[in-house]
Amino acid sequence: MHRHRLHRHALKLGLLLAAGALALIPLSREPQVRSRSRFLLTDGVRDGKAFPLISPSTSEGLRPDPVDFTPEELRELNRRFGVHGPQPRLAQLFTEGIDQLQPLRSHTLGRLEELRPVILSESRRHNINPMLVTAVLFDELQHAKPGEDLPLAARSGLFSTHGPAQLSVGELVKQGLLPADATPEQIDEARMELLDPDRNVRLLVGKFVRLKQALGLSDNALLMASTSPADAKAIATLAYLHNGKLDYPGRVLRYMQDAELHALLYGTRKPITSPLI
Repeated sequence: MHRHRLHRHALKLGLLLAAGALALIPLSREPQVRSRSRFLLTDGVRDGKAFPLISPSTSEGLRPDPVDFTPEELRELNRRFGVHGPQPRLAQLFTEGIDQLQPLRSHTLGRLEELRPVILSESRRHNINPMLVTAVLFDELQHAKPGEDLPLAARSGLFSTHGPAQLSVGELVKQGLLPADATPEQIDEARMELLDPDRNVRLLVGKFVRLKQALGLSDNALLMASTSPADAKAIATLAYLHNGKLDYPGRVLRYMQDAELHALLYGTRKPITSPLI
């Protein structure tokens, strides 16, 4: 009974936020002109030789939109990784409404502050852009479902993903940390492992390392969206493969430019000295 009541409240909140978001959308807009993606996603093998899945095309033009995937790219990503299209528009509006809740944002930033040391250390160790890791964690923490980080809920099997980065037990299998034919006891232990925040962040970084290798990207490539269109497209692809929703990369790239997230990750911290001392 209590669960159904919470579900009804959440549904009402979602509808209210969606209605508010719709009210903010102007009735008419100037048409937006976007350049098509100027990258090629291939199967990574040509004439028996491997090469990057993401590579710039030879066409010239305006700086491409990194989240503008061509139909061919989407088919290739779906074939290889099983990703799909965007979430429904109503769900997107609900997500955008959630992002406007300042108390929730402050709570999320507080949790990221606790994870900052492991984000920086693991990202540096594996040459992964720490802002990508931070942006993904910010989004997943912002939109986490209430109670899903409780051990009892994890053991129940009610949720398929766990921890700050919303990782599944299957990611442990893909990283070779859990056998594919794991016993129920091993799966239960794996779920508890995913609930550990620091361990979860390490596994998220490991997931990006794994995906970079699958895409044929160099292990030494840090990927900087602000300086390289090819890097921006690679980051968008990594974000897409992490979440599986086509509207997700745009949010991640936007969070990567968030001044407050930059300050949290790279800002210097000075101890506050009491004026009485």
